[in-house]
Amino acid sequence: MISRHILITALAMMAITSNAQRTKNSKQDISPVVKAYVDSLVNCKARIDSLSSSREDLSDAKYFRLFTPLTFYHSPAENMLSISHDRQGGDKVGDAIEEALLNVYLNRPDLVAITEADLKKTGGIREDFDKTVKPKVDLSSHVAPKPDNVDDIPMDVMIKKPNFWSFSGDGFLQFLQNYVSGNWYKGGESNYSMVGSLTLKANYNNKSKLKFDNMLELKLGFQTSRADTLHKFKTNNDLIRYTGKIGLQATKRWYYTLQLLAYTQFTRGLKSNDSYVYSDFMSPLNINLGLGMDYTVEAFNKRLKGNVNLSPFSFNFRYVGRSSLAAANAISEGHKTKEDFGSQLTSDLTWTFSDMVRWKTRIYAYTTYERTEIEWENTLTLQVSKYISTNIFIYPRFDDSTTRDEDMGYWQFKEYCSLGFSYNF
Repeated sequence: MISRHILITALAMMAITSNAQRTKNSKQDISPVVKAYVDSLVNCKARIDSLSSSREDLSDAKYFRLFTPLTFYHSPAENMLSISHDRQGGDKVGDAIEEALLNVYLNRPDLVAITEADLKKTGGIREDFDKTVKPKVDLSSHVAPKPDNVDDIPMDVMIKKPNFWSFSGDGFLQFLQNYVSGNWYKGGESNYSMVGSLTLKANYNNKSKLKFDNMLELKLGFQTSRADTLHKFKTNNDLIRYTGKIGLQATKRWYYTLQLLAYTQFTRGLKSNDSYVYSDFMSPLNINLGLGMDYTVEAFNKRLKGNVNLSPFSFNFRYVGRSSLAAANAISEGHKTKEDFGSQLTSDLTWTFSDMVRWKTRIYAYTTYERTEIEWENTLTLQVSKYISTNIFIYPRFDDSTTRDEDMGYWQFKEYCSLGFSYNF
């Protein structure tokens, strides 16, 4: 298409040049074919520029017929064949353009793409662009009027305060049954036992250096024995213990902490075929207040969690309601209370090996540098199902304020294994 336009333009420029030359010198006659070969497109541009130098504007619409797809216009033939047409004093450039078009029509009619009749079918150029266009629909009539005064609409805004408290706990109720026939060759006796435990936690942490932890532990167990003729049943586990800590954050895991530890038991502590009461509710009652630091433990991809409390400044208060138990609890005769100062270490850790195996351990150590008391509680839980579990409890204890035993010395030991129901929340 481009080469076709160039060829048409070249032929038209040849005709314009030939007409201009005939105007200057009518005797000179240059063949159009020779002129087409001599003149290049650059020379054509130069001649067109020379026309514009005579104040002819090339942007005039008369030139568009040379640079658009070749169209057969009626006016070149009508002007050429008209008897009354006078060329003197007319539009020389326009006449030259029409003569050039006529020359192309006669020599290369195959280049004609469309006719003037085809152009008229497509329509002409609109001439009403300078007229103001008015919309047929008045949109302003469809807009609601804006009120002068806008009434304030009351709105209820709900602001939820962050809840810094978290609550959790766990509990279990487990049983143990042991049957031994009367003629068993190794001896022994049948017995039944039950133990229940409940742990409640309420912790506050404002995520801004302050925390307050509370833990209440309740545990009570009973057992029966045929050989015990004095007691139908007696306790084998008995504990009421509260641990409270308020801490101010020092670093990421360390807190300055004030800890309160208080513990006693529910009911009397007895032995088989023995009427003597070895312990009772509030006999003893131990309250320990310690000032120190608390370390938060998170290890093994958070499977080992808990805390360790170090209280180098600790005050211990012991109360015994039964006067007969004063000596057994290192209290002077005739007194029911004892106070002393020392240092304390408390550690509560939970290690979750898997979804089925969990180990809870607690270490409590208190010393006045004259006496020492150490407790190490270990509970290994095997979770059989969501609500069934087996517990293995091992509890060694050291207390040199008690009477020394011939076999165990100042060490004491407790252990049991049970199966039953458990629930975490």
